[in-house]
Amino acid sequence: MRVVYLSPTGALGGAETSLLAMLASVRRARPSWALHLIAATAGPLIERADALGVSTSVLPFPAALARLGEHGATTDRRRMRFAVAAGRAAASVAAYGARLRREIRRVGPDVIHSNGLKMHVLAAWAGNRPLVWHLHDYIVPRPFTATLLRWSAPRCAILIANSTSVADDARAAIGNGMTIVRMYNAVDLDRFSPCGETADLDRLSGLPPAPPGSVRLGLLGTFARWKGHEAFLRAVARLPRHLPWRAYVIGDAVYQTDGSQYRRAELEHIAASLGIADRVGFTGFVRQSDAALRALDIVVHASTSPEPFGLVVAEAMACGRAVIVSRAGGAAELVTAGVDALPHTPGNVEELSARMATLIADAGLRARLSSAARQTAEEKFELGRLARELVPVYESALDGASRIPIPRSVSG
Repeated sequence: MRVVYLSPTGALGGAETSLLAMLASVRRARPSWALHLIAATAGPLIERADALGVSTSVLPFPAALARLGEHGATTDRRRMRFAVAAGRAAASVAAYGARLRREIRRVGPDVIHSNGLKMHVLAAWAGNRPLVWHLHDYIVPRPFTATLLRWSAPRCAILIANSTSVADDARAAIGNGMTIVRMYNAVDLDRFSPCGETADLDRLSGLPPAPPGSVRLGLLGTFARWKGHEAFLRAVARLPRHLPWRAYVIGDAVYQTDGSQYRRAELEHIAASLGIADRVGFTGFVRQSDAALRALDIVVHASTSPEPFGLVVAEAMACGRAVIVSRAGGAAELVTAGVDALPHTPGNVEELSARMATLIADAGLRARLSSAARQTAEEKFELGRLARELVPVYESALDGASRIPIPRSVSG
């Protein structure tokens, strides 16, 4: 079988890291299959796919399409601005769709697997082979995108949702006519493990070494505004100064979409205004995220909106870290409160700070959560599971009939 994967970026956010895990799992389980990745930008996704033996090509988005994004269009003014931008992008989108159609025909896939909202719509109209949408986002908050996906849905054979929360949202946005499969993301448990290389976060941040005995806590992720960076910094600022902590913001702005991300300078300004610049490091993008996670004692997931999945939560658990998790969306499905993680109410800075203070002060609790987290990761996020679930999806899409077992709670 020949499968073509479509990604709207070659950068490495959560959806792209999950795509790499899928490529690795399918490559290992079906070495004779021909896998090809088409991405809209060059970057580490392309490099790592090449290293897996996946053929690749880059088909750049026109600038108007690259910048177009509905997330954050929550006011009438922003919706109007988005609608104007979408109208201006229409001609370039049509031209890109024609180029994508030619590239797909050149590769000649049996099945197309799209991995981002823009690619879902483009693939529905540019591809002429069975199509699998892999959904990593909520659609209901994006009414324009939801409309496009409803129009395009008849061309999609199967929709994969990365959590029950996302599956339910997709059904509400698109309707009950689609076959929807919940498929949790997976983690390379050999790479993301308690043992291995540890990043020097102080050096990466340009800070002097933390005092001996410091408890390191950090937020790792892209700078999307809903990821909770400001809530994290404000929670850190509430920590008692006498506690032995140092905090880190690990990551950078990796997407091209207008208005959806913080700039690093904005976050540094917030830290300075809160009087914590001397105890908060900004590392920038860290290529080896597993090494960064192992350098932390506490990993904080601070998303202020429901998280579709929360890959960093799964990766941190696999690394045996004590994790604090926003109690909403797909991320809340991954943990058992008080057993393998501590939950907090999204956006509640006081509660988040209290969870941080509890873990900083209690090494025994950190150790218990860490051990249980690794066990949960081994049970839920093992990499080989992806191929066992994906291969039947591709075969079913190719056959044009849904032969795979669909959990009642997430089937469409």
